[in-house]
Amino acid sequence: MNDTFLKACRGEEVPYTPIWIMRQAGRYLKEYREVRGKSNFLTMCKTPELAAEVTLQPIDILNVDAAILFSDILIPCEAMGQGLDFHEGKGPILSPAIRDEETVNKLYVPDPEDKMKFVPDAVRLLRKELADRVPLIGFAGAPFTTATYMIEGGTSKNFLNTKRMIYESPELYKKLMDKITATITEYLKAQISAGAQAVQIFDTWGGIFCPADFRENALTYVQSIIGDLKKAMASGSIEEVPIIYFVGESAGLLEEIKTSGADVHGVDWRINLDDAISRLGENAVVQGNLDPLSMFLPQEKIEIRVQDVLSRAKSAGGHIFNLGHGVVPETPRDNVIALVEMVHKHSRR
Repeated sequence: MNDTFLKACRGEEVPYTPIWIMRQAGRYLKEYREVRGKSNFLTMCKTPELAAEVTLQPIDILNVDAAILFSDILIPCEAMGQGLDFHEGKGPILSPAIRDEETVNKLYVPDPEDKMKFVPDAVRLLRKELADRVPLIGFAGAPFTTATYMIEGGTSKNFLNTKRMIYESPELYKKLMDKITATITEYLKAQISAGAQAVQIFDTWGGIFCPADFRENALTYVQSIIGDLKKAMASGSIEEVPIIYFVGESAGLLEEIKTSGADVHGVDWRINLDDAISRLGENAVVQGNLDPLSMFLPQEKIEIRVQDVLSRAKSAGGHIFNLGHGVVPETPRDNVIALVEMVHKHSRR
């Protein structure tokens, strides 16, 4: 088994810096587009065989050091009782928007092996098909990021309805967040029980907060999830696996983020990685942090940036190379393949 990724997550010595890429299964790959052309996005997420097929594609094509389950952070919203659909050009549509006591009360904490069984089924299938070639990463959205979609009814530019609930109806917000937090905790436990060898918590929109609001309205719920997962690991009810916490636009929040309890902290591209490490702590294990759109540079310039990220990561307790967020659909495929080769070449001990 190529366990370089897992060793790096634990801060152990590795022969080279491992790399995987957020959204590594996506439309920049023609193989993915061929599968996507026959099914809609939700059908792919809900069909274990299709989810497994596209999850595996980047392993063979890119030679990355970990697979990440093909799914979506909004799957739990539908399981909680909110309508979910995806529209080309519009993104996710969630209905009704969760903005009052009545809609919050109608939500419930589902059994993931019942309402989301296709996800642990996909994990089980992938572990079999991967045959331990590389580790499998499971994931979920953080409670706050998940809540933004549920409250706004989709994507948002200013998160007006979300912040209004936080400031005007804090008790209602907490009631919603408690349900989301319980749901995501059980969802991640189910993925680990099914065979996920690491999990990532995506807080894509956490960076919209000032530090104090982030602590109170986002971080505390992540700390609860990670605390519950680690208690379950300590008791032996689930396997002990690394937990990665990724916060978008996190440069102003690193002092808060380092208290999350996560084993690995994802860093986006808006801060130099060595600066982030100095604030997270010298023994911090970090993941990141190349700008996704720098993948449109000529390969010789991408290589210079790869070397810079690797050099800045030397002070970390461990480093997993990744983009600072997901690869975009228009990204040249050959550049992504070259990126993986560059990271492996320039980091080899």
